Amino acid sequence: MNLSVIIPAKNEASTIGEVVSGIRGLYPQAELIVVDDGSTDDTAETARKAGADVLSHPRSLGNGAAVKAGARKATGDILVFLDGDGQHDPADIPRLLEKLEEGHDMVVGARATARSHANVGRLMANGVYNLVASMVTSHNIPDLTSGFRAARADKFRKFLYLLPNGFSYPTTITMAFMRSGHPVEFVDIEARKRQGKSHIRPIRDGIRFMVIIFKIATLYAPLKLFLPASALFFVAGAGYYAYTFTLYGRLTNMTLLLLSAAVIIFLIGLISEQITALNYKDSV
Repeated sequence: MNLSVIIPAKNEASTIGEVVSGIRGLYPQAELIVVDDGSTDDTAETARKAGADVLSHPRSLGNGAAVKAGARKATGDILVFLDGDGQHDPADIPRLLEKLEEGHDMVVGARATARSHANVGRLMANGVYNLVASMVTSHNIPDLTSGFRAARADKFRKFLYLLPNGFSYPTTITMAFMRSGHPVEFVDIEARKRQGKSHIRPIRDGIRFMVIIFKIATLYAPLKLFLPASALFFVAGAGYYAYTFTLYGRLTNMTLLLLSAAVIIFLIGLISEQITALNYKDSV
């Protein structure tokens, strides 16, 4: 198997050497790329000494940007992504690759227990994302935000232009694969406790993660988001019209506003659906 392992890392000098050594022990011939995302410690040098090919960003561009840089540089037919903070066990990589060989185009390491999440807040947030994604796609998605995954390189690179530079890249790539009809499988893993300080800021990234909720729907099927909203405005407008007509015998401006909003939201949903279809027209 022509395998490339890509590890985005930022200030992970305390763990990156162990992660790289663990992968080298399993796959000594694999291409191993550590993307140093503007670290201010010895992450790059430690990874290089452990046997990795290091690609360094002069400043931090984001986790997604590091993943994209690694995917562009990689030469393998199969790409494996995992974090450099020691949470993901390299011993789980063979299990992902086994599922990939069964015919899937992407296999995601899904955190199976509450212990695998950084804290209660992250656990609850991820639970909401998983629920929304499962409703939108009509498939069970146990872990939408896991950064541990294996994918076919040719399929993965087709969606690089969609991936954000920040932390929501796992969400985007998972939904993109599913939207295009590429089979995606989830394998239960036990993530270790993170070593070092998390790069996620609760307030700033909390707002960004709320945006992800809407992005999930718009990436996969915009009408599933816009149609209920349109229906809500239509029902409100029709109900208000029935109320005012019964009491006053007239059509009010508020009724027209609510009904107009229903039509506009529905039309925006149709346009969004067409734009989404164009995004995936070359994804076969």
